Amino acid sequence: MNKFRFTLKMVAIATFLFAAASVSQAQATRTWVSGVGDDANPCSRTAPCKTWAGAISKTADCGEIDALDPGGFGAVTITKSMTLDGTGTMASILASGTTGIIVNAAADKVITIRGLSINGACTGIRGINWIQGKTLNVEDSVIFRFANEGILIQDADGMTLNVRNTVIRDNVSDGIQVQGTGSGVVKANIINSQFTGNSNGLHARARSQIVVQNSNISGNTANGLFANAATAGTQAFIKAWSCEVSNNGGNGVQSGSAGNSGGSFVQIAQDQISHNTLRGVLIASGGIVTTFTNNAITDNGTADGCVGCTNAAPGS
Repeated sequence: MNKFRFTLKMVAIATFLFAAASVSQAQATRTWVSGVGDDANPCSRTAPCKTWAGAISKTADCGEIDALDPGGFGAVTITKSMTLDGTGTMASILASGTTGIIVNAAADKVITIRGLSINGACTGIRGINWIQGKTLNVEDSVIFRFANEGILIQDADGMTLNVRNTVIRDNVSDGIQVQGTGSGVVKANIINSQFTGNSNGLHARARSQIVVQNSNISGNTANGLFANAATAGTQAFIKAWSCEVSNNGGNGVQSGSAGNSGGSFVQIAQDQISHNTLRGVLIASGGIVTTFTNNAITDNGTADGCVGCTNAAPGS
């Protein structure tokens, strides 16, 4: 009887180890999606999956999912380090009535979104909702027609968002809104990108820092750049260098807001700030704007120049 029990135990252990090995082998470092794929496939180059969500479960942590050909690959939730790459083809997420990409990963995870078209079809909740993680890279992508933000970052640990060569346009709320919800400071680094047709183009809230360079923040319905730390004891910071901030429906730049109890800071250098409906630069409650005195602030609706700004000589 003891020998029989021992044999059963060994069979059970062997079965478990075989199953674990099978799962491990199913997690490939690189997987593929195709417009004519099938999520029942192993997501290999010759047998691709149909959706990002279908491929995620078959892709190892720190792995990559590539789009083989044009297709709509569906909304997805990412919980591990991952790259979604649509470079070289029309790789789309049509997120009608939902969020295009939700990122809710461990605090050490790095996610990259590259070469994607994320379309809210006017009813989508938001383009990308970042809840937790270490770093989110958004490169060579377009995010548009959502009922809320193009990208919303509300993170407690102090993560970093990097945006490069990306267009975020025609969203009902902010192009990008960044807010730290814990003790950490959330940081966003943006270069060579465009924010048009949103509410505020870039919105820094409590415990956040946005650095934007060589970008166009124009044609938004509210402010181009808005630093707004409403929570006591917190700061919101925006640095804009060599940007076009024009034709916005509110102010080109607004630092602070009525009733704010935090500190809001904007630093501007070599920017073109013109033809905004209200002021080129507005300093409101709790706000400070530092200028390197090399901006062109002209042809705005109610006020030009940088009234009330703190001047800093270039290189100081």
